[in-house]
Amino acid sequence: MDNGEKERKKPHDAFFRWLFADVTHLRHLLELAGKVNMDVGEFLTAIDLDTLVRIPDSYSEVEETGDADLAFRVNVSTGAPVLVGILVEHKSGRDSDTFNQIARYVRSVMKRFDKGRLFDGLPTMAIIFYNGRENWNPLEILERDYPKYFHGAVLPFRCAFVSMSDIPDSDCLACEDVATGLGAAVMAHAYDKDKLLEILPKFKSRLQKLPDSEVPCLLGKISIYLGEYLGEEVLKELNMAFKSIGQKYGFVSAGDVYRQRIAEERQKAENAEAEKLNTARKMVCDGIISVENAMAYFGYTKEQILAK
Repeated sequence: MDNGEKERKKPHDAFFRWLFADVTHLRHLLELAGKVNMDVGEFLTAIDLDTLVRIPDSYSEVEETGDADLAFRVNVSTGAPVLVGILVEHKSGRDSDTFNQIARYVRSVMKRFDKGRLFDGLPTMAIIFYNGRENWNPLEILERDYPKYFHGAVLPFRCAFVSMSDIPDSDCLACEDVATGLGAAVMAHAYDKDKLLEILPKFKSRLQKLPDSEVPCLLGKISIYLGEYLGEEVLKELNMAFKSIGQKYGFVSAGDVYRQRIAEERQKAENAEAEKLNTARKMVCDGIISVENAMAYFGYTKEQILAK
């Protein structure tokens, strides 16, 4: 397994799943992607996004569900009573099994059982969203290995590849859905501390569009997500930016949570130690045990036990 394969095994993909399992957020992400990817743009003209519905996570026939695979169904734009499927897959590193993984989803998840249908599956568009450290596009491998004549027939589904870094910051900032815009921008620059420090403050005024109760959760998820990518030391440098944009909402960063947890654990240990010493002193004072035995049993010095 190479470094890219190892990269995708990390649990940080859960942020993508958490944010874009929401139909509203996913819709805006598709619209952002459609501006930079012709295939996604053409797909959006062929469907009615107002009919977008998520398929529940009932993938019992699939060998692995992963942390970020999401499935949706949507009506076609012609008004005909037919559906197509959308599979959304997030990758943060090279994955040689990507197409096989998506194919398993197409076979097992995208099903309809209407009477009279000649085919019980749904024509499906799979969209791979990528934000890894290195350049990677599995579709380029297909185009390289197969003659152009076969490009539309190699896979049993339509497929588009979107690099998050191709989505301009200006589009993210202008996105009607603030959570989607901020999430997409953070993912696009997840490995670039300096760029994050530049882009995060620009969302400060935009967060006012969100209910106050939602902001701390969003910022908290992002802070934890970036901690998976950048590590605790780098995240400390970003905490000031998080505090700046989230202080109005009572936001507590992942770094603050960590330090608070350490402080609470230290205080808990100190309280337990004080209680232990008090017990030793009381037992000696009450004549239950001698000073020497208290020293041997509790591990304190004579001076500690007899101190007032």
